[in-house]
Amino acid sequence: MKLYNLDIPVKNAPALDPGFIPLGLFDRAFLKGAEKPLGLAVERAGGEMASVRTFIHGTPDYAEADCYYAERLVKTLLWLKGGWRVYVCGDETVYNYLKAAYADGGSQDFDYHFMGDVFQHPFEVVRTDTLPEAFDAPMAMGGHLEGCRIGFDAGGSDRKVSAVVDGESVYSEEVVWFPKITADPDYHYNGIVAALKSAAEHLPRVDAVGVSSAGIYINNRTMNASLFLAVPKELYDLKVRDIYIRAIKDTFGDVPFAVLNDGDVSAIAGMMSLGEPGVLGIAMGTSEAVGFVDGEGRVTGWLNELAFVPVDAAPDAMEDEWSHDIGCGVKYFSQDAVIKLAPRAGVELDPELSPAEKLKVVQKLMEADDPRAAAIYDSIGTYLGHTLAYYYSYYQMKHVLLLGRVMSGKGGDRILAECLRVLHDEYPELDGKLFPSLPDEKFRRVGQSAAAASLPAISK
Repeated sequence: MKLYNLDIPVKNAPALDPGFIPLGLFDRAFLKGAEKPLGLAVERAGGEMASVRTFIHGTPDYAEADCYYAERLVKTLLWLKGGWRVYVCGDETVYNYLKAAYADGGSQDFDYHFMGDVFQHPFEVVRTDTLPEAFDAPMAMGGHLEGCRIGFDAGGSDRKVSAVVDGESVYSEEVVWFPKITADPDYHYNGIVAALKSAAEHLPRVDAVGVSSAGIYINNRTMNASLFLAVPKELYDLKVRDIYIRAIKDTFGDVPFAVLNDGDVSAIAGMMSLGEPGVLGIAMGTSEAVGFVDGEGRVTGWLNELAFVPVDAAPDAMEDEWSHDIGCGVKYFSQDAVIKLAPRAGVELDPELSPAEKLKVVQKLMEADDPRAAAIYDSIGTYLGHTLAYYYSYYQMKHVLLLGRVMSGKGGDRILAECLRVLHDEYPELDGKLFPSLPDEKFRRVGQSAAAASLPAISK
């Protein structure tokens, strides 16, 4: 394949999407002839820094490729690690391009506003002569079993809570609620408190509370979360930012607690079940939800919003309706991917069906061994093999747990098999280093709310 004057060899192409250009292979082809140094860094909360020293071509023939490569790299760093300030050290043309792109009304206007809101700081792109060094502040979290604990898991359709004593669940309940369509934040607060009190009734005391919740959390504060989608901004800032902190302190006083993205809690549950750290959890459902525990069993504080990390360099890649960017993970590793590929496989889906219902149609075909459904899952598996190799360049994870309803049943088995084949065939350097798998029964027994209960350490 050819793009921006570069030849990009793709040995394994998805049968239903032959124009797919894995971003990792684009980067590999781009860097072969690149010799002009370029430094990029992204600053996060607390002065944490993602910093990359790389190269561009710096010639007129590759000016477009240089700008594309740098912009996709910045986008990846922003959604993988998060940040409100981009530093550019080197080429002026690339700096000017990035400054114009990541601005109000620029091509990456969505990222500009989203990151500014999450980090509560005006987003900016600045030029520097000295590239800041990388700095992370990972925290050991999870796997604490001692004492009387409560674990709360806030989902979009139900909330779960567990009472846990020395690692054993003594009580759990699941309650249907409607957080995404409720504008009054007191509804959410009262639901959280009710769950905490329900679990506490089954414990002699409460030593610690852990919360697993969809969204972005920094220092236990809710920076962005779909659970509170209907809450007006003025009430969000007033009552949602610290909603879990208030609920726990109002109910139990000064007990240790931790609030973590549900993807990271899934990765912790994976680490607990596997008995090893270095776990990337990817849940393919409504979107692509991701969590990560590093090789030392620590939570990094990165955003891990891989749904918005680009994976496809094809100029006609599918657009995400929310961010209006193209080629991002959400269209390749969620039910959207199944729906996108279905007509290409000859499966016509009733437009009146919901996305979840459309997925069920394809799953039913797969359970009947329909070759059209098999082709859909095979193509997703090809996407995944290429993309896990790209993710590895940032995470160096050992294990990948593949979760979510897209991975259920025969379709999930097919995705995993094709993913493993592509990894071995096109990325043999990862043999013996990267181990994708489906969750086993031990993982399922850990449970999201029980894993959440293990988050905070108890002072001795």
